[in-house]
Amino acid sequence: MRIIVTGGAGFIGGNFIHYMTKKYPNYRIINVDCLTYAGNLATLKSVVNNPNYKFYKTDITDRNAINDIFENEKPDIVVNFAAESHVDRSIENPAVFLNTNIIGTQVLMDACRKHGIQRFHQVSTDEVYGDLPLDRPDLMFTEQTPIHTSSPYSASKASADLLVQAYYRTFKLPVTISRCSNNYGPYHFPEKLIPLMIVNALHDKPLPVYGKGENVRDWLYVEDHCSAIDLIIHSNAVGEVFNIGGHNEMRNIDIVKLIISELGKSEDLITFVEDRKGHDLRYAIDPAKINNKLGWLPQIKFADGIIMTIQWYLENRWWWEPLYMNR
Repeated sequence: MRIIVTGGAGFIGGNFIHYMTKKYPNYRIINVDCLTYAGNLATLKSVVNNPNYKFYKTDITDRNAINDIFENEKPDIVVNFAAESHVDRSIENPAVFLNTNIIGTQVLMDACRKHGIQRFHQVSTDEVYGDLPLDRPDLMFTEQTPIHTSSPYSASKASADLLVQAYYRTFKLPVTISRCSNNYGPYHFPEKLIPLMIVNALHDKPLPVYGKGENVRDWLYVEDHCSAIDLIIHSNAVGEVFNIGGHNEMRNIDIVKLIISELGKSEDLITFVEDRKGHDLRYAIDPAKINNKLGWLPQIKFADGIIMTIQWYLENRWWWEPLYMNR
C-alpha cells in the first residue's frame, strides 16, 4: 500500500506518519509538505532513514509538482492534512487560507482522478459547523448539522469539504471526510492553546486567555485521531463524512489552570486579553456514527492525555525551543 500524506511535517500529519509507519511497516508513506512556519521536519527525525518513507518539499497548490509526485509514487490512498489552520492568522490574511485549503484540495483531487487512486481522504474540522450555546450541553454536532462557519479558516475548510463532496457526486472520486474536534499531544506547534500555555508557563511568561476563558472545546488526543483515520481509509465507506470527537469538553480557563497546577506555577501568570473576533462559544462532537459503523472509540481520557502531553514537552525541549524562540 502506498499512501501520500500531505502536511506530514505538521502536528497531526506528523503524528499520523509515526502511527502508520509503526503499525504498517510494509506500507510506503510519502510525505508532501511545503514546510510553512508550522511544518517541522524534526518531527519526523525517527523515520527519516526508514526505506519506506519519502519526503517531497512541495506545495499542494503546485499542479505540475503534484502530478510528478503521483507519476513517481503511484499512490493508492491520499490523506490530506495540508492546511493553514490558525484562526487568528486567517483573520489577518484570509487569502492564504483560501488558496491552500481550497485550491490545494482541488489540485490533489484532480491528480487523484487522473491517476485512479483508491481513496482520497479529506481531514476537516468541527469548526465547519460553527458553534453551540454554552447553556445547552445536550446539543452536539452530528454529520447532519448544517455548515455554519465563523472565520475565514473554517469557511475555507467548509468550502473544501463541499468541493470534495462535489467531486464524489460529479466524478465518482472515491472520497471520505472526517471532521475532528481539537487535537492535543506531542509535536504541537507552540501557538495553539495547550502547547503555548505549557511553554509560556515554563518560561514564567504571561498566559494569554481570550475573554474570560469560558469558551468550551472538545479535546481529542492526537493518536486517537490517527487511529480513527486509519479505520476510515481502510473501510468501504466511500462518500461518507465521519465526526471524530473525544467526549472531553473543557473550558479554556480550566485547561490553563490545570496546566499551571501540573507545572507548579502561579495563576498570576494568567492574562485575560481582548476576545477573538467571531470567537466560537462551544464545540461538541457526537462520534456515534464512527463508533457504530467502524467500532472506533477514543482510548485516551483527557485527564491522562494532558499529563502525557505536558511530560512530552518537558522531555523534548530540543523540538519546541527553537520554534518557540523564533515565533
